[in-house]
Amino acid sequence: MRTLHVGGEAIQSSMRLEDPYALALDYTRCMMAFLLFHPEPREALMIGLGGGSLAKFFLRNLRKTKLRVVELDPRVVAAARDHFALPPDFHVEIGDGAEALEPECCDTLVVDAFEDELHVPRLASREFYDGAFLALNEPGALVVNLMDDDPKFDLTLQRLEQAFGGAVVVLPALYDPNILAFALRGGESTISWMQLRARAEQLEARLELPFTRYVPRLRAMNRCTAAELIISP
Repeated sequence: MRTLHVGGEAIQSSMRLEDPYALALDYTRCMMAFLLFHPEPREALMIGLGGGSLAKFFLRNLRKTKLRVVELDPRVVAAARDHFALPPDFHVEIGDGAEALEPECCDTLVVDAFEDELHVPRLASREFYDGAFLALNEPGALVVNLMDDDPKFDLTLQRLEQAFGGAVVVLPALYDPNILAFALRGGESTISWMQLRARAEQLEARLELPFTRYVPRLRAMNRCTAAELIISP
């Protein structure tokens, strides 16, 4: 296993040397649970490269999805190419991800950007989430990686809910101390557990990730009934 650290001891990315395109960290696998709600991403914008785990997974498994990645630090891009098997011909834009947002520029927006153990403040601001909502075509999904011990977790979630009219679903990671937030635009207001389980089984067979384990965990922190998950008021 090879790990990437940026500015501290926190692990920013990990890669199995014998399988460099696999998602080695639990939370990165859980981030892909957005496919339960937005199963056919067409154009994805990813803010924050790290070791490139998510980017490589998109490239190998979601080949119909046009992928754009923005990374602030060129040294991170160099490390991803030299040590984490990021394909040399895959272009990564160097710049501030917050500046990359434009109205209707994508239908999937993935934000996994940390300064050591802290979520980048600008990428958790009210202005950024408002811009993220406008950046998404319908149906669309914003995927955000958060830490369960972040002192600003509640505030961040409130900002997400305000920007997306309450259409936010959260998923505790299976093992890592992460909580993944999926903010949705233009999709279903409710979805039955039966339908979620069926989607999970199909995705698990195709992508070899434990989607069927994600479904019951959605009951923990979201509004629901015995029959369905409530996505928006």
